Amino acid sequence: MLQKSDPRNANIKIYVDGEIVHRNDAKISVFDSVVQGGDAVWEGLRVYKGGIFCLDRHLNRLMDSAQAMAFVDIPSKEEIRKALSATLIANSMTDDVHIRLTLTRGKKTTSGMDPRLNIFGPTLIIVPEYKPPVYDNENGISVITSSIRRNSPNNLDSKIHHNNLINNILAKIQSNVAGADAALMLDNYGFAAELNGTNVFIIKDGNIFTPHADACLHGITRGLVIQLARENKFHCIEKNISLTEMYSADEVFCTGTMGELTPIMAIDGRKIQNKSDDRILPRLIQAFEESIHKYTEKL
Repeated sequence: MLQKSDPRNANIKIYVDGEIVHRNDAKISVFDSVVQGGDAVWEGLRVYKGGIFCLDRHLNRLMDSAQAMAFVDIPSKEEIRKALSATLIANSMTDDVHIRLTLTRGKKTTSGMDPRLNIFGPTLIIVPEYKPPVYDNENGISVITSSIRRNSPNNLDSKIHHNNLINNILAKIQSNVAGADAALMLDNYGFAAELNGTNVFIIKDGNIFTPHADACLHGITRGLVIQLARENKFHCIEKNISLTEMYSADEVFCTGTMGELTPIMAIDGRKIQNKSDDRILPRLIQAFEESIHKYTEKL
């Protein structure tokens, strides 16, 4: 499923390092750390009716990631909020917008890996685009299991929301070749971790399960869904989930800022068959939609 660009995006304005410019003029230095080594952290944000959904949670994760990466002179959350507000105002954007918020380690004095070459401070980039949810939330998606494993904390901790996404991209390539919408990535032990771009949940016998946030990203929407499930008296449990459990689940779905809550209808050619006939996902989707106004921060 390939998203087509909205014609309104042809003339969007982008924030780069303190300036808001036309997309054609939005450029960063070839010496920037994100070019030199993918050395950056990022967040995907969604705009609903004049505000940004779960903004404080996203900014907290951005700050934690930058701190873990030992960035210097990290801009404050208030500075980033002002930059976001200015960018949305410059584009007259109020709804149905996705924002790619990136903070790089900044420009280097010369090519190299050493962070001591970064003496100019971080580079903040804000790319707002008109985009609907990436997946078909009504009809659902099909996925295949990728041979590419998700990073473990032994290699690169997924709790750092970093720009090194090569393994996710390779997994997505496999799903494209297979004609699927996304790829299910396993951890080093063979348990389900997440899809190449979203978190994953299963429902079995009235209970909701999701993988531990060890090899998967601790997604903002994932965390909210766990919260909403428990507030609505569902048993929501984090556990190791095998492929067999995925295949035999009553319902499977994925969560993410760009996908919201999306049913997964088939995995590796196995159609998901609801044997309990107790459909919980529609109630979770309703709870999520009702929560949007509560967790949307006006700028």
